[in-house]
Amino acid sequence: INSISALCEATGADVSEISRAVGMDDRIGKRFLQASVGFGGSCFQKDILNLVYLCETYGLTECAEYWNQVVVMNDYQKKRFSEKMVAKMFNTVTGKKISILGYAFKKDTGDVRETPSMFVVRDLFSEGAKIHVYDPQVSREDMWSEMQYTCGISPSNTPRLDESVVTSPDVYTACDGSHALAVLTEWDEFKTLDYEKIYKSMAKPAFIFDGRNILDHEKLREIGFEVHAIGKPDPNVFDDL
Repeated sequence: INSISALCEATGADVSEISRAVGMDDRIGKRFLQASVGFGGSCFQKDILNLVYLCETYGLTECAEYWNQVVVMNDYQKKRFSEKMVAKMFNTVTGKKISILGYAFKKDTGDVRETPSMFVVRDLFSEGAKIHVYDPQVSREDMWSEMQYTCGISPSNTPRLDESVVTSPDVYTACDGSHALAVLTEWDEFKTLDYEKIYKSMAKPAFIFDGRNILDHEKLREIGFEVHAIGKPDPNVFDDL
């Protein structure tokens, strides 16, 4: 809010009015303080970058740099998730089947604009993984369209991309024979899957990477999964847990 106060002084706005308006959004609070693989969608990043532009226009360099770090941190979070997957899977995913559960940037939509899943898929593809994507609302065409627009890669200009990224008709097919699954959209159906059935069908050791912190990690570990999640301690590292 201090950075906003500087912008208010430069533009003639009232910081108290900004605070009042923001405070009317009931998502501000614990509902907004949920760690994840990163945010997507067309609006939030665009709004942040517009704020950066405004600050730069009024010569508020420090404020501009502060808000730009929101975008930088989001990019870092997506990259960190991909790198953690590779590191935990013995530093290589080459030739391994990895299931991506959820491609939309949030649940209950087929919107893939700036979706974190796209960047994770891109990173895993570059590492040589065989990727199987399941999302109940996202089409293969939309997936490629956004990847072409945002990342500049598509089956037409990137060898092996089309054959390396499979879109599965259901979640159990996507996970069959997989070395790891990554939950990247908080679809409610992922909370109630038959994970014992999924575990039996997967290669071992079977990894789960929960990018939305929506699963019961202890129960999954009891089944036999090696579970890694955003901002959660790893029992393999912290043996006092």
